[in-house]
Amino acid sequence: MIVADTDVLIDALRGKGARARVERELAAGRLATTVISSFELCSGARTATELQTVETLLGALRILDVDDAAARAAAAIRRSLEARGAGIGTADYLIAGICLTRSAVLLTRNQEHFRRVDGLNLAE
Repeated sequence: MIVADTDVLIDALRGKGARARVERELAAGRLATTVISSFELCSGARTATELQTVETLLGALRILDVDDAAARAAAAIRRSLEARGAGIGTADYLIAGICLTRSAVLLTRNQEHFRRVDGLNLAE
């Protein structure tokens, strides 16, 4: 399973960046996103039309929740990274925790942050 981060989905909605990759993974039935990205996309919609476009995209994706295992993994990631002075922010901890507990590959432009997470597989 490939999990699309918010930045990649925004690019796809705007017709740039990883749009072709998003379309290809959607067609293959391999693409998911997280409840965090769902929140970010919906809250960032500025008009009813934008919200409808976001809702249509989200309707085509599997939305992964933060369950207890993901929350605990995210907490461990946070403790580890912040102890090194390399924090990445709450949303990114949660996204990484979700991906790690589901052995998912993360598709993101934010390679700088997510490379810090041991064991997290990032899409090329």
